Amino acid sequence: MSTPIDQPDQGGIATLDRELEELIREENVEPGDHERFSHYVKKDKILESALTGKPVRALCGKKWTPGRDPEKFPVCPTCKEIYESLQS
Repeated sequence: MSTPIDQPDQGGIATLDRELEELIREENVEPGDHERFSHYVKKDKILESALTGKPVRALCGKKWTPGRDPEKFPVCPTCKEIYESLQS
């Protein structure tokens, strides 16, 4: 008699691994200046990211997983410009 471990293609861990790899490819976190600037992101997205580890997208389009104190970095000039244009 076979068990799910004997046939990983019918579900179980193998399926979860494939789904996780697909999600990681879809997220496509961008390298770049997010290490040098703090960016503007909707507050609810920051909370969601803190709970799930899911990357966020800033106003400027930068996508990354927050993990550093934004107070230690200057504000991204592009985010700031977009934010100010939304305020007027």
